[in-house]
Amino acid sequence: MRDPIPETGELRAVNTDDDVRLLRRLDIREGETGVGGRVDTVIGVVVDVETSGLGADDVIIELALRRFRADPDGVIVKIDRSYSWLEDPGRDLPEDIVRLTGLTDADVAEQVIDDEAAIRLLRSADFVCAHNAGFDRGYIERRLPDAAGLAWTCSCADIDWRASGFDGRSLGWLLAQVGYFHGAHRAGDDVDAVIALLQHSLRGGGTALSEMLATARSPSWRFRAIGAAFERKDALRARGYRWDADTKTWWREVPDTRRCEEEWWLAGQVYSADANPKALGPAIERITWHERYAPADR
Repeated sequence: MRDPIPETGELRAVNTDDDVRLLRRLDIREGETGVGGRVDTVIGVVVDVETSGLGADDVIIELALRRFRADPDGVIVKIDRSYSWLEDPGRDLPEDIVRLTGLTDADVAEQVIDDEAAIRLLRSADFVCAHNAGFDRGYIERRLPDAAGLAWTCSCADIDWRASGFDGRSLGWLLAQVGYFHGAHRAGDDVDAVIALLQHSLRGGGTALSEMLATARSPSWRFRAIGAAFERKDALRARGYRWDADTKTWWREVPDTRRCEEEWWLAGQVYSADANPKALGPAIERITWHERYAPADR
């Protein structure tokens, strides 16, 4: 005999026990949420793409998006309907993509994204959000160039999940830690998962959305260690710098509050006389949420 499913209040009590945790199927519903204020609201749109692969010549095979409205405290007050489109990539889907997404060649055959509707929805929002914005933004802007240059946020990178007691940053695992499961690896389901995470209240009392927006709205600085000696590569890598093969430089992005710290570190470790630099100092670029996560070829 199966035990009855607990009511929501009972579920919270059960999930405080370290030995037992229950998950509910995620159900994001259209309409007013019944919480938050209605003054000075902003519109966000969560997006997700499934692609034919991870290569430079791969393309979107599914695009999903959903708008929401939030108050100044980062409380979501209204959720729009869900939109999604399939698109035929013009070639057979790899077996690993079929296994991952559940999409088949028959599903996407002769399907096409509604460009006009997708661009209109994206441009109607104050910001765009994805759980891996560096991935999704590139594919969306290549497919829909009229949606380029929008303000972007990332629910994975722009929220310090670990500081709020979460383990890991993968979408499904974060969702499980707030008590839900969903049909992973379809774009529409992943969009709803992101919305659920953004609604979640963090340890500090604010929502995940409020933290994400605070991070995204603050400028950051992209340092390029031009002229760095080859011998400094290990120190740069340990510091968090990444190698850009196109410009042949090491680069790192830091928040505004850490700009001076980074300048001092580079001065002592990369541009001092005994480090044998081929330049006097780094190239420094101010980054806003309009440039952040943009594809390198833009």
